Amino acid sequence: MSRATNSPASRKRRKRTLLRAKGFRGFRSKLFRYAKDAVRKAQTYEYRDRKKRKGQFRRLWIARISAATRNEGLTYSRFIEGLKAAGIEADRKILSDLAITDAAAFSAIVAQAKKALEDKAAA
Repeated sequence: MSRATNSPASRKRRKRTLLRAKGFRGFRSKLFRYAKDAVRKAQTYEYRDRKKRKGQFRRLWIARISAATRNEGLTYSRFIEGLKAAGIEADRKILSDLAITDAAAFSAIVAQAKKALEDKAAA
């Protein structure tokens, strides 16, 4: 009896890996042995960095809010404390967008936070 190598399935698997490696440089996109490692590594980074991206955006928003609040004479942490005291529930993405696009509205929010801080200190 002749030996069965499962050739169609093996070829399909290798072809799928090489298609995923398209765009890689050199033999990592041409040779299956190296492409499979490169693809596995790329998928690992891709999965991990989807999670990291959320933290990176949060850091960006915080930096923008911090810069805008410093222009108003307040630090970021005091501003967030003032928002909590005033009962304003706006996430950092929205606050960052307001700081960039609508400075007047952001200034009004900062004024409310400052007032809440003063009331908190007086109490």
